[in-house]
Amino acid sequence: MVSTLLEQGWITSDAVRAAFAAVPRERFAPEASAQAAYAADDVVITKRNAAGRATSSISAPWLQAAMLESAALRPGAQVLEVGSGGYNAALLAEIVGPSGRVVTVDIDPFVTERAARFLAETGYGHVQVVLGDAEHAAHAHAPEGGFDAIVVTVGVWDVPWGDLLAPGGRMIVPLRFATVTRALTLVPEGDHFAAVEATVCGFVPVQGAGSFQDQEAELAKGAVRLTRETGPSLDVDALERALTGERTELWTGVTVGRGEPFDSMHLFLASTDDRFGMIWADHERGGADLVDLALRWSCPVLITPDSFAYLTLRDADSGSGERRLELGTHGHGPAGPALAEDLRQHVLGWDAGWRARTDPHFLLYPADAAVSPPRQGKIYVKRHTQLIMSWDEDQRKSTR
Repeated sequence: MVSTLLEQGWITSDAVRAAFAAVPRERFAPEASAQAAYAADDVVITKRNAAGRATSSISAPWLQAAMLESAALRPGAQVLEVGSGGYNAALLAEIVGPSGRVVTVDIDPFVTERAARFLAETGYGHVQVVLGDAEHAAHAHAPEGGFDAIVVTVGVWDVPWGDLLAPGGRMIVPLRFATVTRALTLVPEGDHFAAVEATVCGFVPVQGAGSFQDQEAELAKGAVRLTRETGPSLDVDALERALTGERTELWTGVTVGRGEPFDSMHLFLASTDDRFGMIWADHERGGADLVDLALRWSCPVLITPDSFAYLTLRDADSGSGERRLELGTHGHGPAGPALAEDLRQHVLGWDAGWRARTDPHFLLYPADAAVSPPRQGKIYVKRHTQLIMSWDEDQRKSTR
């Protein structure tokens, strides 16, 4: 596992390498085989709810390594972890050493009991495991002057911990907006926070006071899900009929190489079209037989109350021997043809004017701050904060 993470570039420091080499991951994942526990790209699910969805997990090693490297921890640092499990807290404890302090908070007693037990059994009993809603429970355990780092290991819709961060500290937060999640590495910058890194990721959603429920339509007994943050209410029965009805197929002529990321298109679409959402396919329930998504588990979609259109791919002849894939759109429902065409035009617009751009930058302000909307981008207003996603160069300068 460590060799793979080094080879892939996720581990770049001696401190993180030593931590991964020292902590026995299998001791925190007794439900998984050793092979599964140490697979560099795989998550280990440790608890599911009645609907079968994961409510607790041990994140994939590559993502844990990326977040730990982003935290830039030093021996003696004081760290808050939001969302527990034990393994990541042990990695943090290894890095900050005996002179440091790690506080890990989780709302689920099943999770905290396991975490405390596994940490004690593996020699990390000094990690402080707190049962409580991290929306407010973490504040009681903050040191004077704040934490040197805050590492959030659940998917959150808002960030209520900014006042707990020490000057010069870092927060690594998997923040959701418009149904998209990016692990933002946030640093204080005057009256706001600026993201110096943004990593594509997915996490089990936070529970408790900080939770936020997107609009959701579960179709074909959970085989396909549509999610959207805002907009008119979705008609599940109509969308169910749309899924099994006639399908519109359009193609764009825009190609990508095999393995070439196009996640910048997700952000472009989210800032361009208010009908933007995500479509999810559960392969164990036959979702792949009903929708042919551009990405295996989920991808962008435009949704109206009774129709939707999503991205798809097909093989394209590059003429050079290199395998390339052409982006297309599939539309379902009464408005499916129009939505498929709108999404096709968005893909063409992204390819022509946005594909070669650097990724947008992110700024996080208090909810009551007066901020100017970006010329190119969008503001996402939340309970405690407002997130600015912007391609404006003048705002980008402030994050350099």
